[in-house]
Amino acid sequence: MASEIPCLVYSRSLMPDEDMQDLCRRYQVPCLVSDKTTSALMAEATRWLNVKLAPCISIHGVLVDVFGEGVLIMGESGIGKSEAALELIKRGHRLVTDDVVEIRRVSEDTIIGSAPDITKHFIELRGIGIIDVKALYGVESVKETQSIDMVIKLEDWSRDKEYDRLGMEDQYTEFLGNKVVCHNIPIRPGRNLAIIVESAAVNYRQKKMGYNAARELYNRVQANLGRALS
Repeated sequence: MASEIPCLVYSRSLMPDEDMQDLCRRYQVPCLVSDKTTSALMAEATRWLNVKLAPCISIHGVLVDVFGEGVLIMGESGIGKSEAALELIKRGHRLVTDDVVEIRRVSEDTIIGSAPDITKHFIELRGIGIIDVKALYGVESVKETQSIDMVIKLEDWSRDKEYDRLGMEDQYTEFLGNKVVCHNIPIRPGRNLAIIVESAAVNYRQKKMGYNAARELYNRVQANLGRALS
């Protein structure tokens, strides 16, 4: 108690005796009781502390859960990030945060994103204003936190720039030392961003399961060339 510990926790629903309660009152130390076993309590406390004490940064973007994959949509203001997120929500996916994404590095392999309390569940649509996604589309349309599995960067289409058309090699961006797969998507009138984001999420999941469509096309082309030359 003299070491100024933040609290004292009893596991397995054990109750502190009178002497311990007197010590806690004397040193102004909260005394808590949990029905969890000691090992389960320590594991949960460690997990919670890893999240709360993790390195954290804030970036400009929109985070959406698409088919279970955390997709971070980035780009300049007014390019259509929020509109794409709203279309995804209408298609059954879930919003994590709009405009400001708080990113935490909870492990060497995982970064998670969440919304600041002040903007949670809100989306800004230019020309309309602020809308409450949870109030309009229900609790199934929002999510508190989500691991960030993929980044999609929206940019104005440029005739002078070469864009990846096969996707043979993954491109990456980095947050807090963790690499995340990144796609640069050029924006032109008529492109349905929601469908593009959905397709990118499904294709990413396929790659995680061991199937690469670009590699499969390359193998077919090579096989046809081999037959033509033989």
